[in-house]
Amino acid sequence: MEPVNVAVIYYSATGTIHTLARAAVEGAEKAGANVRLRKVAETAAPEAVSARPEWDRHLKDTADVAEASHDDLEWADAVLFGAPTRFGNPASQLRAFLDTTGPLWFHGMLADKVYSAFTASNTAHGGQESTLLALANTFYHWGGIIVPPGYTDPVQFQSGNPYGTSHVVGDGPPGEVALQAARYQARRVVDTAACLKAGRAACGVRDQAPGTSDAGVTS
Repeated sequence: MEPVNVAVIYYSATGTIHTLARAAVEGAEKAGANVRLRKVAETAAPEAVSARPEWDRHLKDTADVAEASHDDLEWADAVLFGAPTRFGNPASQLRAFLDTTGPLWFHGMLADKVYSAFTASNTAHGGQESTLLALANTFYHWGGIIVPPGYTDPVQFQSGNPYGTSHVVGDGPPGEVALQAARYQARRVVDTAACLKAGRAACGVRDQAPGTSDAGVTS
């Protein structure tokens, strides 16, 4: 069976989402996927970053992580997106990247891929579920196949979030339960994408032709 290509694309200010993203990479690789770890560009003002030492330090510590591009989305059979919650929504840095994908969407290049997401917030009930659901709104528009972890593995009954891996930053760095949940979520994404890829090949289903969307890309 042809390996699945997985992109793990994330934004992390102080390292929590980066830690979960790396766990997702581990899970996807263990499931046999080719994996790209990509961060989105930091759009915050330099003075805002430098005002928080942990933010500034994390930005420097991850300078070697490649930035996400449209090529990563085209290459991938499945994409896991990670972002902290900001007032119940994904951080604007990830949102800014998603908002550039109109040309890919217009040409049908984001359809029929598998998508999933993970997040973190400073407090419990801090908008984790609404952040993951907000990301799903984008996946619907793309014509994506959303694969949540659900309650399909024992670790999910410990982590407690069927929408996607999440972590409360106020409890400290992600512990083993959150890391296991991220690895499991990625494995589930890989397994689902592999079945879809094999099924399409067996049925002779081709990708959506460019330009088949009947909507515009601006408003």
